[in-house]
Amino acid sequence: MFYFDSTYILVLLGMALAMFAQYRVKSAFEKYQELETANRVNGRQAAEFILQQANIPNVAVGHISGQLTDHYDPRDKTLKLSDATYQSTSVAAVAVAAHECGHAVQDAQGYFFLNFRNAIVPVVQIGSSLAMPLILMGLIMSWAQLFNLGLILFSLALIFQLVTLPVEFDASRRALSILQDNGLFTQAEIPAARAVLRAAAFTYVAATISTALQLLRFILLANNRRR
Repeated sequence: MFYFDSTYILVLLGMALAMFAQYRVKSAFEKYQELETANRVNGRQAAEFILQQANIPNVAVGHISGQLTDHYDPRDKTLKLSDATYQSTSVAAVAVAAHECGHAVQDAQGYFFLNFRNAIVPVVQIGSSLAMPLILMGLIMSWAQLFNLGLILFSLALIFQLVTLPVEFDASRRALSILQDNGLFTQAEIPAARAVLRAAAFTYVAATISTALQLLRFILLANNRRR
């Protein structure tokens, strides 16, 4: 006899949403990677210019291999731009570079949600590594206390992702404002930049929903066992 776990549908929904989000951001980036900026400024130049205009001299702009691996690291104040962004003069590349600069501006201005997210990173990392083993052991052994502890630790990942949402949305908002205010983009290029940044932001929304669905599945599994 085969047992069909209906709660696994939640996992499949989360996976499908995450895959769609990745497809969307990849499609948007590739589409606007073909659109050159009127000013012919590349990602590195745009990032350095934005940081200078924001009076942030202590952030170094560097290169990192890969595609869309761009990120800002508040620990060592470095902004790393990927192969597709660093030297590219496309609207997509400059938009991504401006977004990462948005994080540097957040850090310099002490943006609450960024500081809070950075503060909980160590706890979330430990919790994430222990959550699944505790949840599985709790389910197998029917040990409610162990399961509940795993559930609490797993919830930390969801909290982290929820806090990440305003950080990413705010960075994109700052990026669009910076691009307009400093004349890096023409008015006609702003909609393309907005499309790229919205697609990128949707990946965080999808990841958050996926984690929430996984958490819901564990709760349903526990309730089914109690019955």
